[in-house]
Amino acid sequence: MFETLSLTAPDAIISLIKLAAADTNPDKIDLGVGIYQNEMGATPVMTSVKKAEKLWAAEETSKKYIGIHGNPQFNQLFAELMFGKNSAAMTSGRLAMAQSAGGSGALRLGGELIKLANSKARIWVSTPTWANHQPLLGSTGLEIKPYPYYNKETQDIEFDAMCTTLRADAVAGDVVLLHGCCHNPTGADLNKEQWGVVAEILPEKNLVPFVDLAYAGLGDGLEEDAYGLRLLADKCPELILAASCSKNFGLYRERTGLVCALAKTPKDAELCHGQIGLTMRKMISMPPDHGAALVAKILNTPELRLEWMTELEDMRQRMSGLRTTLADALSVQGAQQMARALAAQKGMFSLLPISPEQVLKLRSEHSVYLLNSGRINIAGARDETIDRLSNCILAVL
Repeated sequence: MFETLSLTAPDAIISLIKLAAADTNPDKIDLGVGIYQNEMGATPVMTSVKKAEKLWAAEETSKKYIGIHGNPQFNQLFAELMFGKNSAAMTSGRLAMAQSAGGSGALRLGGELIKLANSKARIWVSTPTWANHQPLLGSTGLEIKPYPYYNKETQDIEFDAMCTTLRADAVAGDVVLLHGCCHNPTGADLNKEQWGVVAEILPEKNLVPFVDLAYAGLGDGLEEDAYGLRLLADKCPELILAASCSKNFGLYRERTGLVCALAKTPKDAELCHGQIGLTMRKMISMPPDHGAALVAKILNTPELRLEWMTELEDMRQRMSGLRTTLADALSVQGAQQMARALAAQKGMFSLLPISPEQVLKLRSEHSVYLLNSGRINIAGARDETIDRLSNCILAVL
């Protein structure tokens, strides 16, 4: 039976991790893997998470299943963090929520819900977008369509082209996938004025926003990073949210996320709730609880919540500082356009205007590792490596 299977191409990021690990150069710089790293190159467990684990270990009395919709306290508290505790989304009875296996699981559950509601719906995704968006959502059987977003050559958001495409080519019932903040792979986010325009187009065209919010708190701050989501929730009658705790709580291996469907009426929300649960049952039956329990403990314990928010802000400030330092170094050496783009971008990622051939030169000649697309994870840099990194980038341009 298994001899009929075809050989799969190696995953680009996994392959890059192996290449970087095998490099014996003590001065190598790994900007590939999309996880937060501190100044020592480690991804430690947050102090607030360690404290929550100790508390939860003492309080937990059972390992029984938590139900197909996951940990209800986590669902409520994390949704409040995203939408705002007293927002209409949280108080109107129109929100269906379920814990998911990370942000990827939330995206897949959202995709399956779309297919059940409207099998002819097309999902519009930005060009470029996170590499797994298209295969993950496309595996539902729904058609994936691209809309213009970022011009790698000019290093600017193509907002007019984006709006023109959505107005001209998207049809009622289609879904538009939007990065809530810290766009992956470009780091280029919509500003408030642009979010306002999008919030006019979508209800006008009867398009449903699908917000992927994987990096809340790592762009401009928790409240600021939720601006687009909250505006769309106020302006659009229906909305889907896929949110993740991997980056902002450092719970990568715990696979903790949340899917939400904001419906037109409480009755419609009940329908969404039931269908999400049925889909979960078919896919993985019951979600794991450990990561969700920790997030719930942190968000529901004032001193832990404050400590977590301080740690998250420290992470954000570190990446913002590295971005500014790299932009300054490149600007001094003549790459002003690249420096301008870098300085304006948010979160972990930036998309450098370099070719795959130049990426290979960075690896082979300078031991600098990044994806063939030119995407870098700024958290992989350190203060003492910025000058070398800027010199290496300029050397291959």
